[in-house]
Amino acid sequence: MTASDLLARYDAQLRAEAEMQGALEVTRRGPLWIGRYEGGVLFVSYRDLDDPAARVAEVAAMLADETSIVEAEWKTRSHDQAPGLEAALSAAGFAAGEPESVMVGRAEQLTSAAPPTGVTIREVTAEGDMRAALEMQDAVFGGVPRAERMLAEILPRRERREPVELWAAEVDGRIVSAGRIEIVVGTEFAGVWGGATLPEYRGRGIYRALTAARVRSAMRRGARWVHSDSTEFSRPILERAGLQKVTETVPWTWERGPAPGQSKTPAM
Repeated sequence: MTASDLLARYDAQLRAEAEMQGALEVTRRGPLWIGRYEGGVLFVSYRDLDDPAARVAEVAAMLADETSIVEAEWKTRSHDQAPGLEAALSAAGFAAGEPESVMVGRAEQLTSAAPPTGVTIREVTAEGDMRAALEMQDAVFGGVPRAERMLAEILPRRERREPVELWAAEVDGRIVSAGRIEIVVGTEFAGVWGGATLPEYRGRGIYRALTAARVRSAMRRGARWVHSDSTEFSRPILERAGLQKVTETVPWTWERGPAPGQSKTPAM
């Protein structure tokens, strides 16, 4: 299957409503799908965008009016026809993150890798283990810590029996690699998310084995295709397994600043 075929499948199945999975509430505004998540987080999705500047202005007005929203994300895709979108996002206070490669392919291409000697791979379900895995990811990715926010999102979703799993690789009881996998309900896809490995454990096949374990689990739930927004660390691994890059995505994020007269950091 060509990259163009995979991109068409991606656009048809994995955007708009499909990206609202896990949302507490979903709002429709024209072509926009706007999901509200735990912790005051907003996520914007769409498939086609008719007037990028006007649509960004709508979301900016929502952010200004609704003080319960503390963070928002809008992902751009390089193949979209949306002139002026990036300029409008920047003007509205969104900041661009690092570009990521959207990788798509058949699930079975990722299932063959076994863990190296001395490495244990398992799904983590206890809250303490989940927190440890997410904190390890924070240490790898840097930036604003997200472990507590992610935990506050994942735990209720698991209580609702939504198909989200967190997996970890351990060496001598220490979590050295971790990542999620989520079935996209109503499609044949699963999403491979958040993969991170401590620098001193890279190059040993641990991430590949962790991904294989996650995908095998997703296939038992019916997934036949996988997709991932990949950093430059994970993209080559997925390419070697046969997945193809179909487009690029950039996460644009907005954070609510402190109220007038307040500081983001408390006085000591």
